[in-house]
Amino acid sequence: MERSEALRLVEEALTRVVPDADVGALEPDLPFRDALEFDSLDFLAFVETLSERSGLRIDEDDYPRLTTLDDTSAFLAARAP
Repeated sequence: MERSEALRLVEEALTRVVPDADVGALEPDLPFRDALEFDSLDFLAFVETLSERSGLRIDEDDYPRLTTLDDTSAFLAARAP
């Protein structure tokens, strides 16, 4: 998976969990959980959406890698076949 495709998946997942979020205004290297005021259930919905859309298994050990747009898209790009 190309990095740009991974970033698009991340943005789509964020929009699905927080429909009124201005994903385009998010800084790529700043944690989006705080910016979007994610609670733990929102984050789990985000992870589930990423997993479904990418076809990748995302374990709890991977959660620390899913904090920014850059980190999350790099994670997906690296894990995808």
